[in-house]
Amino acid sequence: MSYRYALYLAPPQTHPLWSVGNRWLGRDAERGDALTPSTMLGLDHATWNSLVGAPRRYGLHATLKAPFRLADPYDEAQLLLALEQFAATTAPFTLLPLQVTALAGFICLRPREESQALQALADACVAEFDRFRAPPAAAELERRRPGQLDVRARYLLERWGYPHVFERFRCHFTLTDPLPEPQRSALLPLLAAHFAPVLDQPLPVGELCLFVEDSPGAPFRLTRRFALGSAL
Repeated sequence: MSYRYALYLAPPQTHPLWSVGNRWLGRDAERGDALTPSTMLGLDHATWNSLVGAPRRYGLHATLKAPFRLADPYDEAQLLLALEQFAATTAPFTLLPLQVTALAGFICLRPREESQALQALADACVAEFDRFRAPPAAAELERRRPGQLDVRARYLLERWGYPHVFERFRCHFTLTDPLPEPQRSALLPLLAAHFAPVLDQPLPVGELCLFVEDSPGAPFRLTRRFALGSAL
């Protein structure tokens, strides 16, 4: 079986964003439940379903290290141990409330202000765990559309397997697939109003989450949360 692993930021189970975000996507990546959304924003089921295909498969998350296959000679047990040790010595922190906004053609949740602690965590995840990353196949790189990237982004893709790292990192929790401009503009204020009640409090970042894709195209599962700062 060809597993892929990813290091993600996900809201705590006790934070209202976790349940409301899962309900919007129609899936709980940790419990494995397919959720039937209540009538969302006045959208019929077919319209809602057409909006959330990719984000539903990946689960509610913000990417810290993009999906990768394990490199030889590493196995999952070694990855888990490294994650435990890394998390234990990484200080937890809190993000200011998020906002609903557009990014690269899709709608997402983003921090209202940049966070040095979050940037440092993302940078460390990319670099620290790169030894576990097998080089991606040519087809995987091609899906990142390297021909549409600038020189720096192509370098980041070739070196780190993902173009949105280090100074190109933009923390976001994806809520929709890419949408054409008229549809995106119409949906943005509706989603902003829908999520507003659960975005009025800071978001604790006290866990590093491991997501796993069991086979190509399978839904990603949140398999384990690693508590930050337990050894500090």
